[in-house]
Amino acid sequence: MSSSDIFLGEIIGTAVLILLGGGVCAAVTFKTSKAHQAGWVAIAFGWGFAVMTAVYMTSHLSGAHLNPAVTVAIAITDDLSAADLFTYIAGQMIGAILGATLVWLAYYGQFHAHLTDRETVGGPGTQDTRTATGPGPVLGIFSTAPEIRHTWQNLTTEIIGTTVLILAVLTQGLNDEGKGLGPIGALITALVVVSIGFSLGGPTGYAINPARDLGPRIAHSLLPMPNKGGSDWSYSWIPVVGPLVGAVLGGGIYNAVFA
Repeated sequence: MSSSDIFLGEIIGTAVLILLGGGVCAAVTFKTSKAHQAGWVAIAFGWGFAVMTAVYMTSHLSGAHLNPAVTVAIAITDDLSAADLFTYIAGQMIGAILGATLVWLAYYGQFHAHLTDRETVGGPGTQDTRTATGPGPVLGIFSTAPEIRHTWQNLTTEIIGTTVLILAVLTQGLNDEGKGLGPIGALITALVVVSIGFSLGGPTGYAINPARDLGPRIAHSLLPMPNKGGSDWSYSWIPVVGPLVGAVLGGGIYNAVFA
């Protein structure tokens, strides 16, 4: 596959992944959404279906990595040039920012209503509309955050979840060019994402994908939303470093045990 196919495929695939995944988070979050308070089951399945849709849509173009951790793991276990590695990750980051922007456009009215409601900013019964310095009231639609802030535990959770994902991807078998999943592997991996969400998503929101977290976090910081609060940059390194460490561990385990 050509560099342009890789680049465009990863932009489109990652944008669709974030649009549908971030979209389900928005649907569950906003009280003016028909899916309000649908819960964690809806979010886990929503992200799994987002993975499935994006992989099937773009696997013939780029192999549909859609995740720098997957790209790094494939580079460890297969022949992937440094140029292709950069092309994949650049496409994934652009696609993630684009996908998050599309979520904002799709739910524009809900974002505006949520963020201009004084109760969501200063708390019930207050008139406090000051911009928050910590995580903003809609940041969870864009990126992840831990339920308990404990650096090594949060990092470890992301490493474990990503290692499971990487082993699932690699053991499903790559396509003929060794760049991505075959049709059955794509479906199984989507279900693995649902399983990770159910089992390991509770502590941190299971980024398990640096682009999935960092790209939308950048979009959150740039989009013109009133009273949006901070983008929680102090936490942002964990859903980047954790998945990359998990990618190396997963690729190493695959090489040692399965290859």
